[in-house]
Amino acid sequence: MLVGAENTWLRIAHVALLAGVLTGCSEAAERDDSKASARPSATAETSGPGDTAAAAGGGTIGAAGSACELPVTFDLAESWKAEAVEAPVSQGPVSLACEIDAKPAGNIGFLRVWAGKSGDADTRAVLEAFVAAEDGVTKEKYRAFTSGGVSGVEVEYLYSSELLEETKKESAFAVTTADGPVVVHLGGLDTEEHEEMLPAYELARRTLRTA
Repeated sequence: MLVGAENTWLRIAHVALLAGVLTGCSEAAERDDSKASARPSATAETSGPGDTAAAAGGGTIGAAGSACELPVTFDLAESWKAEAVEAPVSQGPVSLACEIDAKPAGNIGFLRVWAGKSGDADTRAVLEAFVAAEDGVTKEKYRAFTSGGVSGVEVEYLYSSELLEETKKESAFAVTTADGPVVVHLGGLDTEEHEEMLPAYELARRTLRTA
């Protein structure tokens, strides 16, 4: 797999997309106001690192008939929009299967679902290979988690982008299913956007179910 070339293409495409979004914002204050009004409401429930407030639910993804049919199902945050990827790219042992866009909810970033082939049963090894295939990663912190009877591995790390000339936080978790491993990844334009989107990521992890 031409992982390096594919990742470079993906980064460039996303930067172009983000640039288009930012160009449409005439003033930073207007962007902040729109984010505040469109952001999903939080509840008193907290989950994950830093006691991140839980996101309001906006439907379920992964089941037959949903926008993305996956080996897992989980709840979407309110207003986030899912779309299946018809020509997926690969990162390590998994390929991009679904993109869940945060822009309708007022943020700039995606929750991406990556799926692999059956037979890759070592969840941590799959997640480590996924992270290792992303150039510019440092300070990885892995930990196991269990949610609703589903066990997996989660990682937080810093990603340094030469193209964007900045370092930002990213997160991902992985589980193994009968149909192969699944990695759910949260990036974001920058660390601030990433942290604002964490409730949606935590909602996905907390409600994750395997088929």
